[in-house]
Amino acid sequence: MKPSPFTYHRPTSIETTVALLAQFDDTKILAGGQSLMPMMNYRYVAPEHIIDINRVSELSGVKISGDTIRIGAMTRQRELKEHPALAALCPLINSALEWVGHIATRNRGTVGGSLSHLDPAAELPAVFTALDATLEVQSLRGTRQIPMLRWAQGYMTPDLEEDELLCAISFTSPARGHGYGFHEFARRHGDFALAAAAACIELDSSGLVQKVAIALAGVDMVPVRLSAAEQSLVGQAPELDLINAAAACASAVAGLEDVHASASYRQRIAVVMTRRAITDAVARANQEQVA
Repeated sequence: MKPSPFTYHRPTSIETTVALLAQFDDTKILAGGQSLMPMMNYRYVAPEHIIDINRVSELSGVKISGDTIRIGAMTRQRELKEHPALAALCPLINSALEWVGHIATRNRGTVGGSLSHLDPAAELPAVFTALDATLEVQSLRGTRQIPMLRWAQGYMTPDLEEDELLCAISFTSPARGHGYGFHEFARRHGDFALAAAAACIELDSSGLVQKVAIALAGVDMVPVRLSAAEQSLVGQAPELDLINAAAACASAVAGLEDVHASASYRQRIAVVMTRRAITDAVARANQEQVA
């Protein structure tokens, strides 16, 4: 199939892009196109205007300033994965990207595209939820800073107005010596996750959990932060029984039910993925302390 007719725009600056968004109704932003193009070809969406931002160079790249990391929305997933400084500071992102599609899709797919599309099974929204990221959106009306925890308004619905453009994602790098873990279950590698879990853990000098963040993908309509599990771990020695109890919190998430899996199945898998992610994070944090 082929898409419905549309008018094509190819701006080269953020200013021109947001001006086009303000000028026209029924627009779609074309970034990597890994989700938009199939949806258009199947006529699931039929926008009147396509705004191709691939030539807006200021939207790409990773900038590290102290412990603050800023990622341009047009940064390709492959570039993110192959960025050595980012991998050293926040290896959780690199670990999660192993599960994002395949090399061909990561070559074109963008960070901002994944966050704006907001598929419940996508890995990057869950990772940035765990990292407490802030999203910068811009329009002719000005700039907004949106916490990742408020970004998802519902199923595939980000907090993004029709005239706004997602420009960047920023977050504070986890403390040096932190541990991380990412585990996912899918029918085949590269398929969408039936359940995935991301975990970051920092231990104090006594080996007690000082800070922890756990997020799920694929289980609910939106990325989920497991606050109850985090609270149960903070200030405690991360022994096996405690890890198991924390992971069991994933069973309380309202499971997404579709043709791929039942809600109860996703909940059971989420518990397993969470336990594995926490276990890996604790093990890595302990290794860092020894080193």
